Amino acid sequence: MSSVRSFAALGVPEKLSAVLQREGIDAPFPIQTATLPDTLAGRDVLGRGRTGSGKTLAFALPLVARLAGHRSQPSRPRGLVLAPTRELVSQIAAVVEPLAAACGLKVTTVYGGVSQSRQVTALRAAADIVIGCPGRLEDLIRQGHLRLDAVEISVLDEADYMADLGFLPAVRRLLDATQRHGQRMLFSATLDNGVDVIVRRYLTDALTHSVDSAATPILPTSHHVLAVDTVEDKNAVIRELASGEGRRLLFTRTKHAAKRLARQLTDAGVPAVD
Repeated sequence: MSSVRSFAALGVPEKLSAVLQREGIDAPFPIQTATLPDTLAGRDVLGRGRTGSGKTLAFALPLVARLAGHRSQPSRPRGLVLAPTRELVSQIAAVVEPLAAACGLKVTTVYGGVSQSRQVTALRAAADIVIGCPGRLEDLIRQGHLRLDAVEISVLDEADYMADLGFLPAVRRLLDATQRHGQRMLFSATLDNGVDVIVRRYLTDALTHSVDSAATPILPTSHHVLAVDTVEDKNAVIRELASGEGRRLLFTRTKHAAKRLARQLTDAGVPAVD
């Protein structure tokens, strides 16, 4: 548990603290306590911690706070977040969007596998923050729909996973296109497979904060496979697993399925959100 009891004590603006309070986020995680005073001051930071350590909010808060008060030009965002997968891009956007909305900033996501027309429209509408995957971002740059020369703050999330997927050459090209002296934040569990090169090349006088590193022991986890005969049986099992004290996290194959399941559980008396 962090020794700091509030985000306001770390320097988070009141508008953003209010958003967190409405979402039931009261106390900062250790990675947030460690990094926020530096990132809110504009320092480059290397944050080391596993997925689930709270790092998304650790970079989302300074990203929004430092871009607030000004607007971007069409197709020239001022904030850039790079992530390896469309799923992670969507998760990051879900954290950033309510914060950005409180400050009058526009956010858009960019990734492959879908039509780019909506993404191009959002960029032309002067999106302030772009959260995306390297491949589609480079496609849009080549087509003239996106420029990164106005980017003041860059974030590289899951950098080690990005390296595993072979994205670092594209990451370098994208970072080279941003403002040379802009703020940069990099979050990674390890510094393997060339991530250390990115750190040395693009982060200036970076402060390193390691919390819940990859070497932290992982508690044993039990896995069970339940075989059911019918859809009705499956739904009954899901309701049973979802009910009870404490929180539950359920995964579905699609966003539509998640919405449907949340509605079904709520109708069955198990409060759920997607």
